[in-house]
Amino acid sequence: MKPFTSRAAMPLVLFSIIVAPLAACGEKAETSAGTTVAPSSRTLAETLGADGELSSLKNVVETSGLETVLAGTGPYTVFAPTNAALTANSAGEELADDALRAQGVALVRAHIVPGALTRADIGAAIDAAGGEGVEMRTMAGNQLTFTRNGQAIVVTAADGASGKLVQEEGVASNGVVQPVDGVLVRPSA
Repeated sequence: MKPFTSRAAMPLVLFSIIVAPLAACGEKAETSAGTTVAPSSRTLAETLGADGELSSLKNVVETSGLETVLAGTGPYTVFAPTNAALTANSAGEELADDALRAQGVALVRAHIVPGALTRADIGAAIDAAGGEGVEMRTMAGNQLTFTRNGQAIVVTAADGASGKLVQEEGVASNGVVQPVDGVLVRPSA
């Protein structure tokens, strides 16, 4: 595996520096992978709320008090577990409870990385690394590794929890929402 900060990951770093500020200006920007990103006027928090398949995570974000972070400047990329992923993990409804606020914060932070990363940029970084995969640190300090399985991009946490990027990504004014079909942190016993 090559670390995300290696030369192979440069397209993602450049994207965060060059494209994200352009997206905030409301102009179309070209990513390092050569695709055009149509920016949205919605924030990450609003983008999560607008997707019915991500409503469980939106509830956890609100309860954890991190909604203001996702409505702020950014840029961030949120690897957003779908409702089905949170239900299968038994985390969705439980972590939306105020009594479990700290666990909700930990779960959300384990799914956020700095920078605005489109699927095309993640794929380009994997390709630039020779298909070995690239790594990136979450806001919780956990390592995520991005690889390909056929055409699908798979993200795996250091503890082995993993998921595939699914559905359409949401490009927000302050980052990107990447729906994922798994929870990227194993539940504590």
